[in-house]
Amino acid sequence: MCKSRKSTAAAQPESRRSTNSNRSMTNSPRPHRTQTLTSSSSNYDTSTSEVPVTESRSYVFENNNTNTNDLLEWSKTSSISSRASLSSLKDTLPESPNIYHFSEISAATANFSAPRLSSSSWRCLIRHRDVVVSRRNFRQQIDLPELSHRLAIICRSHHSSLVKLLGASVSGGVIFLVYEFVPGASLADCLRNRRNPSYTDLVTWTSRMQIASDIAHGLDYIHNFSGSDSGSGSGSGFIHNHIKSSSIVITEDNLRAKICHFGSSHLCGEAVAGTGEESGARRVRIEGTRGYMAPEFQVSGVATKKSDVYAFGVVVLELLSGEEAVKFKFNDDGSYQRTSVVDTARVAAGEYGGVRKWVDGRLRDSFPLSVAERMVRVGLDCVGNDPNERPDMGRVSIEVSKLYLESKDWDQKMGTDIDLTVSLAPR
Repeated sequence: MCKSRKSTAAAQPESRRSTNSNRSMTNSPRPHRTQTLTSSSSNYDTSTSEVPVTESRSYVFENNNTNTNDLLEWSKTSSISSRASLSSLKDTLPESPNIYHFSEISAATANFSAPRLSSSSWRCLIRHRDVVVSRRNFRQQIDLPELSHRLAIICRSHHSSLVKLLGASVSGGVIFLVYEFVPGASLADCLRNRRNPSYTDLVTWTSRMQIASDIAHGLDYIHNFSGSDSGSGSGSGFIHNHIKSSSIVITEDNLRAKICHFGSSHLCGEAVAGTGEESGARRVRIEGTRGYMAPEFQVSGVATKKSDVYAFGVVVLELLSGEEAVKFKFNDDGSYQRTSVVDTARVAAGEYGGVRKWVDGRLRDSFPLSVAERMVRVGLDCVGNDPNERPDMGRVSIEVSKLYLESKDWDQKMGTDIDLTVSLAPR
């Protein structure tokens, strides 16, 4: 058996150990201090020179009979200093926003000639990280200190149902927002395959309820828990203003939903503090997306949390039916007929057995009818014409979570296999 110095001391007789102990008690216990210097390391070269070097100390007491009161006193002092150190380190954590130079954005996107994900977004590699760059025009003049303040708050907002904003770059009247890249496809593409309309990636009722729950909790976080300077989770909240099926990404690995473009309307100046409106409301001077605009938004152009709730209700009805928010059918005489998923849902909810016929036929009637009927009611409550009668997202997220759990119980009783390997590649 190999004996180290420490193990040999542990095997000494009791009398010998007590002698050594008495001899050491003549002097006050002094800890040996080992000191190391560590600095914050990161793949990003944003402001490394501004990151303070942190001193890390570890104390090792060799005397087992040290005065207990001395140890308690030292522990209290150490805890206080540790809390102070953690507080001072908060601003240097990786969650702090990155300010990118325009040359970085231009080089990463090959001078904006790289393949686009949409008309104003590119997937590229910046600072060794796979990201998506979104180009937005400023809707109003924003001072740099105010812009930095907004960016810091949004970048420090974390939720599993949100695509995280990493930083931004400003060039003239344009702001480039850098988001993390999430492998997957949009909810619109998952529901409606352009090449094969009879196919959908969301083949089970439970998977759609999971997505509805993810979106509800993400929007609840945006409305009621984001926008806090202190990080206490009790902020005034933001307005998304871009809730739609094409702005929600479904992850490829587990079919979970993440809301895209969080904070974009606030950073590009679409949203400014409104006067005489509810707390957290923002005035927005921009056109919305057809089919997702609340009636009052179409009249006034003012986006509120209630207009976000309306858009969420439309997305829920899309999930249940598989249909587009709004579509137009042209007649032979040149006229057209407008059909919205809200109108068809209202008709189905008013008919006996209408919901079963209205729900997406590609689910093949494999869903709990009572849950489906209540879920349709949740969607219709969200798209009510009177914004004051629409529910708060906090209440909606709780109701959707309950229905999701009921769907899981139903699925387990039916023995449906929901662990499917699904590819989001084009078919």
